[in-house]
Amino acid sequence: MEECSLLGGLGGYIIYIALLMIIPLWAQSKVKSTYKKYSKKATSSNMTGAQVARKILDDNGLYDVSIEETKGMLSDHYDPRKKVVRLSTGNFHGQSMAASAVSAHEVGHAIQDQQEYAFLKFRSALVPIANFGSNISFFFILAGIFFSMTNMLLLGIVFMSAAVLFQLVTLPVEFDASNRAMGQLVSSGIIRNNEERETKKVLNAAAMTYVAAALVAVMELVRFILIYVASSNE
Repeated sequence: MEECSLLGGLGGYIIYIALLMIIPLWAQSKVKSTYKKYSKKATSSNMTGAQVARKILDDNGLYDVSIEETKGMLSDHYDPRKKVVRLSTGNFHGQSMAASAVSAHEVGHAIQDQQEYAFLKFRSALVPIANFGSNISFFFILAGIFFSMTNMLLLGIVFMSAAVLFQLVTLPVEFDASNRAMGQLVSSGIIRNNEERETKKVLNAAAMTYVAAALVAVMELVRFILIYVASSNE
């Protein structure tokens, strides 16, 4: 019975580790395949990603936000400190549905910044705490487990919780940016009604990476909480 229990526990742990690896890989694969597919389909407006971003920014009075080309694939982001929308080369010059969707999404963050969107402000405030928590939490957790020090394990869990909270707060920020992107693309006439479905697929695929990251983070946190509870009851 003890041997079966051990094998069952080991099997469950292997499945758990596999899930931690498979979930993010699946999400990344989904993004890349969707992006590749729709980067080959041009929008009816034939605007480049940079033009899309500039139009939406200007339509919302964000004349002070600049647009820059950056290296890498899907390295697009909005820098709130420098008020810059950075687009990867493919999206900066591309005239595809994918380029328009990604560019509009990043501008969505700029609009959030302009309107002082609550979740964006909260996430920005969490950045230093989350970075510190993610860097130091495993040190305390592993030390607490190996040396049977429940207080140190609990401290590690607290630090990890800050990083997990950041991942969770990121979800409404990203979903809201995508919703804003769709609204802007449609209202500005950059895409037509028959192009909305394809554009949403790009945005939804990108959102899955954040959902996967949050899910993995929560799973890890729950696992260490259960370890803490079990250690405290011994």
